Amino acid sequence: MGKSLVIVESPAKAKTINKFLGKDFIVMASVGHVKDLPKSKLGIDIENGFEPHYEAIKGKANTIKELKKAGKSADRIFLAPDPDREGEAIAWHIAEEVDKKNEKTSRVLFNEITEKAVKEAIAHPIALDQNKYEAQQARRVLDRLVGYQVSPILWDKVRRGLSAGRVQSVAVRLICDREREIQAFIPREYWSVTARFETLGGDAFTAKLAKKDGQKIELNNGEDAKAALAELEGAPYKVAEVDTKETKRNPAAPFTTSKLQQEAARKLGFTAKKTMMLAQQLYEGVELGDEGPVGLISYMRTDSTRISGEAVAAARDFIQQKYGADYLPKGPNVYKSKKKSQDAHEAIRPTYFQYSPDDVKKHLSKDQHRLYQLIWNRFIACQMTQALIDQTRAQIQAKNYIFNASGSTVKFPGFMAVYIEGQDVEEEKEEKLPALKKDESLKLLGLDPDQHFTQPPPRFTEASLVKELEEQGIGRPSTYASIISTIQDREYVLKDGKQLKPTELGFTVTDMLVESFPEILNVEFTARMEEELDQIEDGQMEWRTAMTEFYGPFSASLEKAKKDMKNIKAEEIPTDIVCEKCSSMMVIKWGRKGKFLACSAYPECKNTKDFTTGEDGKIIALEKTAEVTETQCPTCGKQMVVKSGRFGRFLACSDYPNCKTTLPYSTGVPCPEGDGGMLVERRTKKGRVFFSCSKYPSCKFATWDLQKLD
Repeated sequence: MGKSLVIVESPAKAKTINKFLGKDFIVMASVGHVKDLPKSKLGIDIENGFEPHYEAIKGKANTIKELKKAGKSADRIFLAPDPDREGEAIAWHIAEEVDKKNEKTSRVLFNEITEKAVKEAIAHPIALDQNKYEAQQARRVLDRLVGYQVSPILWDKVRRGLSAGRVQSVAVRLICDREREIQAFIPREYWSVTARFETLGGDAFTAKLAKKDGQKIELNNGEDAKAALAELEGAPYKVAEVDTKETKRNPAAPFTTSKLQQEAARKLGFTAKKTMMLAQQLYEGVELGDEGPVGLISYMRTDSTRISGEAVAAARDFIQQKYGADYLPKGPNVYKSKKKSQDAHEAIRPTYFQYSPDDVKKHLSKDQHRLYQLIWNRFIACQMTQALIDQTRAQIQAKNYIFNASGSTVKFPGFMAVYIEGQDVEEEKEEKLPALKKDESLKLLGLDPDQHFTQPPPRFTEASLVKELEEQGIGRPSTYASIISTIQDREYVLKDGKQLKPTELGFTVTDMLVESFPEILNVEFTARMEEELDQIEDGQMEWRTAMTEFYGPFSASLEKAKKDMKNIKAEEIPTDIVCEKCSSMMVIKWGRKGKFLACSAYPECKNTKDFTTGEDGKIIALEKTAEVTETQCPTCGKQMVVKSGRFGRFLACSDYPNCKTTLPYSTGVPCPEGDGGMLVERRTKKGRVFFSCSKYPSCKFATWDLQKLD
């Protein structure tokens, strides 16, 4: 009997699977997609039912050749890319190359890379899923139609290199709309009064002024607060009501993709992109010493909270042994997935309970371990008992005023002994109240009035944007990481700490797209398209029908936008600022970095300046200043200054043009190759920043992300 060929998309996954299958199997990796739409043209025959024209991806010819060769000599071919739409497309395209007659090819699906799961899948292969493949194809065609036909309009009207995306543009709109809410927000003043008390037993606590004459009190200004304090002068204070009750708190469901991205952002400070990269590594297999590669978590692209009975049983055994019977509920905790959930997958969970985070820590990178610990704790906690909390609320009376005090005590931690879900907005922590009795007299230590102002809605963070996208039904959790990364790479959005802020370019492009393509930028419309993709996967809708319904209105908007969209690239706004080089008037123009002042005599005079706008709307030119560093020029000994050029920041001698010495801009981070070099900032021809060793070309280390080196 000949050998069987198993094809996966990742070398790491191939290495892990190879451990489980005997000498009768060959495991090979396609290294992702092998075919895609061409980069140089639309690649879709709109007139012929939106037929896509796929071609081999550049650099994949040898891979396809090797797969074909192996497939020709194999008795059976098992296609084992990831169990989702993207994986189905990879499998479909591989099948077209290695077994065109589909005589010996089968699909195998597993949600975790364990010996049992892999062998079970091989023993029960299935046919390729045409509906799932066509759902992916519909998304690919849809995104190509939008991206490749709207983006060129932006190149003509704004600047080259810009992109529009069916989902990314809606994400930018959400961020822009929130920023405009913040800008339009008018703060309202209000005051609070906090009373500091001491019981007869000497225990201190605080309470907030809440009511007057039985009605909620509103202190709108300092005068209101002073009036209340004056009326409370010399008043006796006593406990009017005390209510203590036991509340139960349930553990959070196990992780779905979006919840993992949110929690990793809140608790670990990871970007969605970093979270998915690390989760992919943990899923595909991490080297655990002599044991070789081990897949530590189940498949990380899922919107289901379902857990297999076997995994639940293993978790319950672990809880019983480590925490005891009090922490184990009578029966398994079951979590209901959302209505639209594709319940074929399980939630994200550990695959082996003999590999605790502590046991494998020495084999993982710092960030791999932190993410694995997060997944482990969340999963264990989801099968533990409720937490019991004693909640005490007290009302303190003084004349016709009521102060409220509240506090809580954890009576039994239950799942909270392992894991507590994070929050996007920090909740006000409750203090622990002393034992209080009705009618008990209290000693007033002081009354503290405080001025406050109402706050605008918060800017989105990566965590809260992922939450918003999921709640609105925009995109899929598996695409959130790339969406958030893309809108920052395109400079539509920048990160200020954890907050996402739209740039001037982001506002401008969003406004232009909303005006010209209102449907595409509509949240409800985008969510409805996601529902149609789900219907295609379920076999309830034909994919070409969905494309036809979309393209009619879209093509009309395209033609109108080409003619009517405002051309800000050619726009010149006059100012009263005089060019100091040629005395011509300066105008506001739009460039790669946004608006700037340019001499109206261009190209004879190429003077430019940055500017700001005063509160009265007046344009104020900003003089160019150089940032002086402590680095001395190696040629003349004078101080070096930071300058920006076509390929990023660099150091230049302050005595230019007399001395034209330049140096790379150092980040201060040593090169991890250990050759004594430092990482310096550089920029690609397309303007993207990267970091490489100062000793290039003798050291060729380079990275896009300094955070990965932490």
